[in-house]
Amino acid sequence: MLIRTPRLRRRPGNTSSRDETGPVGVDDAYRLCEQIMRTQARNFSYGLRLLPAPKRRALSAIYALARRIDDIADGNAPAGQRQARLSALRATLDVTAPAPHDPVLVALRDATHRYPIPIEAFADLIDGCTADVHGTTYRTFEDLLGYCKCVAGSIGRLSLGVFGTADVRAATPLADALGVALQITNILRDLREDRLAGRVYLPERDLRRFGCTLVIDERGRFADPPDRLAALVRFEADRARGWFATGTRLLPMLDPRSAACTATMALIYRRLLDRISADPAGALAARLSLTTREKTMVAVGALAQAGRGRGR
Repeated sequence: MLIRTPRLRRRPGNTSSRDETGPVGVDDAYRLCEQIMRTQARNFSYGLRLLPAPKRRALSAIYALARRIDDIADGNAPAGQRQARLSALRATLDVTAPAPHDPVLVALRDATHRYPIPIEAFADLIDGCTADVHGTTYRTFEDLLGYCKCVAGSIGRLSLGVFGTADVRAATPLADALGVALQITNILRDLREDRLAGRVYLPERDLRRFGCTLVIDERGRFADPPDRLAALVRFEADRARGWFATGTRLLPMLDPRSAACTATMALIYRRLLDRISADPAGALAARLSLTTREKTMVAVGALAQAGRGRGR
């Protein structure tokens, strides 16, 4: 589940192109969104392949708009221009208004007619991305938690609208929790990349606790003592594991295919988290990822488990 972040992560893509020659058909709009998903959300695409086509298409539309928001925030334009573009995009969230030349909005509008997607969650995503534009830092974990719920929990809530559940009220905070777990994992995976870009997500209180500054030296490496950095990373990884434990309580509340999709994405990130925790120095030196074969095996295992669940 949870199509994102921290955010969708930065493979530049054309998610804002619009066909100015005439209205876009629904099928063509979905095809573009699915192409964006396949090329720019590789971790999440393994889980989405397990869904029936209508749900997969709807989630691709959600991802495509989320990606557009993320690309604006991560763009090279001055902060004021990015802020203005995010504000303008917020005005497009009314999916009842026609947008016939915009493939992403055409697909999303159709998806909202088919599923109870909480479109207002995109406003939370925009709030989180706006914080990135401003270079917001976080004093405590509670501060960071609000950001995580904006940029990743929002995607969980949007996805839940497509997956469906008998108890939305109970399922929603679990979707948020899984988003928080994925987000913390992303933050740890991209710690050096974000720092080189001038961003620090880890709470100031945690940095002080472990005696770390995250200062980058002239060689592009962290200047903090390796043992302190390792302790910091493992502390945050343990925190993420707690959120994974809470978030995966969502799985029994979903239908088997949606549960398999969610489990695939959660397990891919959980394995990545375990590797980061096992080798913090390696994770800080290079961006870690699972191999294609490993991700495929996770998906196959999740689908098999879903089949066994259906048979009971």
